[in-house]
Amino acid sequence: MAIYTIKRILQGLLVIFIVSIITFLVLKVIPSDPAALILGTDATPESLAALRESMGLNDPLIFQYGEWIVNTLKGDLGRSYYFGQEVSQLIGERLPVTITLAIISTVVSFIIALILGIIAAINKFTWVDYLIRLTTQITAAMPTFWVGMIALTYLAARWGWFPVAGRFDLGADFWGSIRSIILPSLVLAISQVGSLIRQVRTAMMNALSSEYMIATNVKGLSRFRAIFVYALRSAIMTPVTVAALQFAGLFGGTAVIETVFSLAGLGRLLVVSVEQRDMVLLQGIILFITSVVIMISVLTDIFYALVNKTIKLEGNA
Repeated sequence: MAIYTIKRILQGLLVIFIVSIITFLVLKVIPSDPAALILGTDATPESLAALRESMGLNDPLIFQYGEWIVNTLKGDLGRSYYFGQEVSQLIGERLPVTITLAIISTVVSFIIALILGIIAAINKFTWVDYLIRLTTQITAAMPTFWVGMIALTYLAARWGWFPVAGRFDLGADFWGSIRSIILPSLVLAISQVGSLIRQVRTAMMNALSSEYMIATNVKGLSRFRAIFVYALRSAIMTPVTVAALQFAGLFGGTAVIETVFSLAGLGRLLVVSVEQRDMVLLQGIILFITSVVIMISVLTDIFYALVNKTIKLEGNA
């Protein structure tokens, strides 16, 4: 187990390192002049040249990358040209919105998927099963931005069930902040729930047809206990793993929802960095999101290996 854990951590660090190189090189290819962004259009050629030199933009790429990655390891992701603030500060200010969105949407989608997936598995190949499967296909086919616009138009603007726009500040107004983020979280949950239902249904069908379920019938256990104690315990790991990976993906997948609902989250910050060609900010956000996704993925794999005693660990193979 220790060898497997170390191997997965090293693999994760290697992926982060490779992504950092690719991100740095790709963003260097995009036409953008940080000196011009800082000094503006009225800057003289001499002042632009002097600023580029002081910023190290004339240095070879290998030296620019080395300086950036060393500063990153120290926690310094650079300074945004557009906002004039430290990138780490900007990420820290907007991270609570994205984390709250991800947590609420993942929890809601997992609960719905667990209920509907179990019902579909118990009633497999009946009209109930077909109806639930049809629902998963419909939710998977609906674009997130379209669902968000419909929800914003009717549930918020027309019927007033939710605020059209809210200020997210848990410290100043906790319940108001939660209320303003519930609707976008539900919209995100709709986009996630389809694949989770399929995972729960498949895992439960496999568990219900296994040999130990026959043994529960022989022992005379109630159907409720056989399903929710034995079958569910056996089937739960795969959906949990998928839900964890979906949660990780939301750190970089909330841009559309945050834009539609005017939320100042990490996804919206990513969009602004692209719009303004703020490469320092864009580099920092991409590296941060990549690191979080990989870290959650590694922790999920390790947790799965610890819980599922039947997994074949590469380190012990």
